[in-house]
Order: sequence, then structure tokens, then C-alpha cells
Amino acid sequence: MFRCMAKHKYLMLLAVVAIAIAGCKGEKKTSTEPETFQFTIYPGSRYLQQVTEVFKQATKAGNPNAEIPPMAIYDTDASVETVAQFYAKAYGYPNVAADATNDLSAARPPAYYRTGDLAADAKAIEPIVKKLNLNTDVSKAVGTYRAAEIQRKPTRPQVTVQRPYFDVTTSQVVDRTIILMAR
Repeated sequence: MFRCMAKHKYLMLLAVVAIAIAGCKGEKKTSTEPETFQFTIYPGSRYLQQVTEVFKQATKAGNPNAEIPPMAIYDTDASVETVAQFYAKAYGYPNVAADATNDLSAARPPAYYRTGDLAADAKAIEPIVKKLNLNTDVSKAVGTYRAAEIQRKPTRPQVTVQRPYFDVTTSQVVDRTIILMAR
């Protein structure tokens, strides 16, 4: 009798699984994310090929055995706020938080603003600049910047937006908004 009940339960379980599978076959994928990795390009921005190549070389110099991740760098005249809101919306985030503390929440928000110092950042990358044999004058990196960080999605890159930025290829502070996208 117990074997009969066990067999009956097993058959019922198989029937439930079969119904569930049959029901799921007809469902369409509801994800709005594309299946392949993609960059979302800010309208009107210009691609910075030389800067992108330097960033790729720096990534390789920092970790020679690792594969260089997909990466693209653009810049635009638009404000940090406008560009950050564009990417937050494109990624499905409700807004860009004022900072990483997210009103003292334990969780870091997926999109937030931050500030920084160009001179401190340039000083930090100086060893890599030398390793790449770039003729960069990091003493020209002066001033502060406002930036935004947009958290990556499975098929979309991390986005960092910053204005102004220090161009290591020209040793100039550029008063445009740079958009760095990297997996």
C-alpha cells in the first residue's frame, strides 16, 4: 500500500512538472534586456578613439594576463546631470542618488553622484602613465570634478560620467563631459 501511495505521489509530481513545463513553453521572454552585450551611446557624443586605446593599454598593463573588457569612451558638451539621468533611465534606474551613501542606507544605490580631485587622480595613475611611456604632464591636472557612477547590467557596461576630465593623451583639462563605459 505504501509503495502504491509513493508511486502515486511520484506520478502526481511528474504531472505537475509536465504541466508547468508545457505552460512555460508558450511564454515569451519578458526581459527588456538584449541578449548580447551592448553600449548605449549618448546622442551627439563623440567617440574618443585615442583615449579609449590608452585606457585599454592601461587595463592590460595593470593585469597582463587578463582579457581586456569591452570598453568605449565618448565625450559631450551636455552636463553631467543630463548624461547621468540619460543612462539611469536607459538602465531602468529610477534616479541618480545625491551620493553613494543613499541617505545612509546600507545598500549603495545603482546610480549616484560623486566628486573628485583631478590632481589626486592623475597622481594615482602616474605609474601606469610611465609604464605606457606616455608623455603626460600630470602637473597640469588641476581642479575638482563632478561625476556619476551607473551600475552595470548583465548585458550593459558600468558607466562613469565626469566633468571636467584630464586627457592623458594631451595633458589638458577638458571642460566637457566624458563617458567611460566598460564591462
